[in-house]
Amino acid sequence: MRRVHRIALVSCAALAAIPVTLWAAQAPPAAPNPPPVIAPSLPPTRVVDLASAEGAAVLGAQWKNMDVKIVEAPAMPNAGPQWKTSYDVQPKAGEMGFDDSSWSKIEPKGLLERRGGGRLFMTWYRANLTVPEKIGDFDTNGARVVFSITIDDYAEVWVNGQMPRAAGRPSPATIQGFNMPNRVVLSEAVKPGDKFQLAILGINGPISLAPQNPVFVREAKIEFFR
Repeated sequence: MRRVHRIALVSCAALAAIPVTLWAAQAPPAAPNPPPVIAPSLPPTRVVDLASAEGAAVLGAQWKNMDVKIVEAPAMPNAGPQWKTSYDVQPKAGEMGFDDSSWSKIEPKGLLERRGGGRLFMTWYRANLTVPEKIGDFDTNGARVVFSITIDDYAEVWVNGQMPRAAGRPSPATIQGFNMPNRVVLSEAVKPGDKFQLAILGINGPISLAPQNPVFVREAKIEFFR
């Protein structure tokens, strides 16, 4: 009798677990961040200046810009009882497929213009790039491609809706330092026709000083390596 009772309990437990298993299968985990790749330190074989009309035209880049708003938001679910609210940034323009159709278009040289009223200020820059078969006499097929941007004062870089990063490891897409370049590998072996969506958040700093400085791009370029 005890054996029958034990079998019944095991069967009920197995049946109870089935709905949970099915539910879990319907909710796949979020895709992990792509691991960061360190750009070469060697001189590039070919450089395209994305802050020039000629360079932007080579890669079909149309730059757009939108300032960030800091907005009040609910506190996270596991916050302590003393925290009822938090702050967020809008828009979240790093996401893949983000609609920037209403944003202001800027000329490539407009990247160099000073923006903002200083203090705590952030602004987005976005562009879509398409790699051509040739740049002058340079054949792009199979080349390693790096996006390099230096923003006064800090920057974060999103590529195709993701920010490559890993805790405890150098992650060039995240803030690199005060007026330091972000050099983000776009492809280890590019093919003609490959497309890249870039979204760069420019941040005034040092943040704790909230200085009366503007935000601007010092340089933006694509580097090809053989």
